[in-house]
Amino acid sequence: MYDVVTIGSATMDVFVESDEANIVAVYTKNKKSEFMSYPYGAKIEINDFASNVGGGGVNTAVNFANLGFKTSAVFKIGDDVYSEGILKYFKNKNVDLSNIIQDPGGSTGFSIILTSFQGDRTVLAHRGANADIKKSDINFDAIKQAKFLYIAPLNGSSSKIFDDVMDFAEKHGVQTCFNAGTTSIKKGYSYLKKVLETAEVVVMNKEEASLATRIEIRQDTRGIKYSDEAIHPDIRKMCKKLKINNPQVIVITDGSAGAYAYDGADFYKCPVFEGSVVSTLGAGDAFASTFCAALNKFGSVGRALMYASVNSAAAVSVFGATEGLITFDEIEKRLSAKPDYKYLVC
Repeated sequence: MYDVVTIGSATMDVFVESDEANIVAVYTKNKKSEFMSYPYGAKIEINDFASNVGGGGVNTAVNFANLGFKTSAVFKIGDDVYSEGILKYFKNKNVDLSNIIQDPGGSTGFSIILTSFQGDRTVLAHRGANADIKKSDINFDAIKQAKFLYIAPLNGSSSKIFDDVMDFAEKHGVQTCFNAGTTSIKKGYSYLKKVLETAEVVVMNKEEASLATRIEIRQDTRGIKYSDEAIHPDIRKMCKKLKINNPQVIVITDGSAGAYAYDGADFYKCPVFEGSVVSTLGAGDAFASTFCAALNKFGSVGRALMYASVNSAAAVSVFGATEGLITFDEIEKRLSAKPDYKYLVC
């Protein structure tokens, strides 16, 4: 029996940093867009280079195991040099790999992460086998034996398994945490409705929540400074529209502004846990999976938000999406060192 089964992607990630990268801002009347750029036609020197295993299925499985949960991972890889690297990576991670899928004719996911001097990144992603997980690939008996199921973002035709997996989990009393991805959200609110009707925890970032609900932060309110105790009314609307199941917790992350949660009775607001930022890759996976783990362990929405913020801050402090992840004990130590760091019920 497992505490948690994760379903998601697995990739080989290559991190590249160059001091010659430029951040270019483009303004229109209604928005600002930023781009990472390099001199066209030039040969660019690399200042730092590293490779690691990543992907939502990998990152979250490693995090759950690191937090003390008996974990099994479901992801799909090919039969190539990159798959060998992924399997070797898990050798000492305490994650059960008996439920992964290996496609002899497929290619393993691969990403190149271009990191800026600001710590943000642009990802060039080849989905590979990640985009072709089928219902027949899933070991449903493993899900039935789990206390809860965590679904990381899936792309391509893999997202077609959502309804079947969620129906099965609900039928067998397995709680589900769902971290929505942009690819699925772009298909519309009605496409996600079945998942939203079933999942006990749903995590999105603010942009994804806006896309899913068709609710935008109104232009005439963006410049208004709200008190620490306040949550923007449009964020509240997003939460209420997304919450269509009881019991259910909706979580919306908002970058440097922190994160919000809604459980049907109260709204919660948690600031970012400050720390150095080396690379933001994996921050969302660390936050969402830690929130689900802490909520499962402690039963407190506010406490889960704080733990998620601390672990997410740890994850972005080093290269590699899982290299900086910490345990519950270490999270508690860091919180004890900052007694003023609190969540708010708004």
